[in-house]
Amino acid sequence: MHSFIHRIQENTRRLNHHVCLGLDPDPELMPHHYPKSIEGIRSFLLDVIAATKDNVVAYKPNMAFFEVWGIEGIALLKDLRKAIPIEVPMILDAKRGDIGNTSSKIASYLIEYLKADAITLHPYMGLDSLLPFFNYKACFHFVLGLTSNPGAKDFECLRLSDQTHVYEAVLNECRHWHHAYGNVGAVVGATHDFMPLRVAYPDLFFLVPGVGVQGGRYEDVVHQTDNKMTLVNITRELLYCSKEKEYLDLLFQKLLSYST
Repeated sequence: MHSFIHRIQENTRRLNHHVCLGLDPDPELMPHHYPKSIEGIRSFLLDVIAATKDNVVAYKPNMAFFEVWGIEGIALLKDLRKAIPIEVPMILDAKRGDIGNTSSKIASYLIEYLKADAITLHPYMGLDSLLPFFNYKACFHFVLGLTSNPGAKDFECLRLSDQTHVYEAVLNECRHWHHAYGNVGAVVGATHDFMPLRVAYPDLFFLVPGVGVQGGRYEDVVHQTDNKMTLVNITRELLYCSKEKEYLDLLFQKLLSYST
């Protein structure tokens, strides 16, 4: 078993839930008392981590919400890495994937410089665009399979000549890649018919977005089958649960509500 999966499963057993907290800092959504600046974002996220680090399975910062602030945003991301306990994995939601020599540089940036425990990747350009990431054996890699956004139907849900869907071809490849490299999972959105896919790919670790604001239900993901290989990301419903100063208390209570 990959060390990332082991850490996730240990945290899930300890906390009795499957919640990964997304860290997507939006100044317009933060509680009122934080300035709408990079320093305000810093204070907000460090407060959130201090209040939740013992009660979440993992964290998932989305790169775009930091890169928009330039070098200061990247410096903040590195500071968050230091604030997150080593036993709580950090998944960088980067959604990268390019030709091999470019991917090798991106992989070095995300894994060596930013110290990601796991990253998200696009499968569109095929194995040669992903192999530079897979070669970082200590890092885990979530390949986009069936995403939670409405536009998933434009390409992911198209049927191939054998009447299977594009996303099924991707998930099949993810399973093969995981058997070959030992560090590959898939992103499967909670806004779709989740259970048949969980049953069809029991040995493939799923990162599941789409719970909360996007309409997916946590209960539908984790309460109907064995989900040792499932991590559910929740962002806005938790991170922006209130704009009042007492938001951390509400955030903590909401986290506890996911324990079964």
